[in-house]
Amino acid sequence: MILTKQYRCIHSKSCQCMKGHLSEEVIFLVFQQLNWNPKLIATLSCTCKWFDDLAKRILWKEFCKTRAPKMMLDLQSSGSHSVDGNWRALGKLLIHCSGCTKGGLFNGIQIPGHFVYKTRFSRTSGKSFLLPQCRTDVLYISDPCEHHDVGDEGDVGFFRGIFKSFSASKVRKMLIKRGAQLHPTEVCPYCKAKLWSMLQAKMIPESASCRLGSYEDCVEYYVCLNGHVLGVCTLLPLSDSEEAASEFE
Repeated sequence: MILTKQYRCIHSKSCQCMKGHLSEEVIFLVFQQLNWNPKLIATLSCTCKWFDDLAKRILWKEFCKTRAPKMMLDLQSSGSHSVDGNWRALGKLLIHCSGCTKGGLFNGIQIPGHFVYKTRFSRTSGKSFLLPQCRTDVLYISDPCEHHDVGDEGDVGFFRGIFKSFSASKVRKMLIKRGAQLHPTEVCPYCKAKLWSMLQAKMIPESASCRLGSYEDCVEYYVCLNGHVLGVCTLLPLSDSEEAASEFE
């Protein structure tokens, strides 16, 4: 069922939504029993502005804490009670492969965004995406979401990630020092913030392709002002021995 987002409701005492309305505590308990189902949270957010605000303040936060508890504890360990770009954006990043529209960030690739049931995010993998002088920064990166036989590109992998305390990171300082330009038209698909190209800033180390299992010169990724990362790579083909091994796993 597709719902159109309604923002006319201000939830005043005369609002129709308030008649027989459930309290925040009851809604919390209901979604707790539903294990913070992200599709149902998104559906609730579309009904009116009050529900949308409730979802952003509470439900998406609880979803993130349940889906990736250790990662969330680390992201908040610097003393912040929130995360850069808000909880809804982070919740979407955990479960949604952004894909790419024709003529978008990754020219020549057209793959629609889609829900991803389960993704592993790794702080250790994130180190491979940072230049040596920036490796004290904390970056969580996902395994690539594989899309096979994408035209001339072959097998393509989309990956995503998030920096801890990006506003104070060495990566951000280096981007500014190098005079990196924000993308003139495209924005982050998770929080709508402006994007820096790490390829344009020449800040993608060779270790990134090794970690992704991709061709060395076929890795590109962006980071937004809130520290969300989205990228693409052309994956190396499996060798015959690897294919045979994978069939027995």
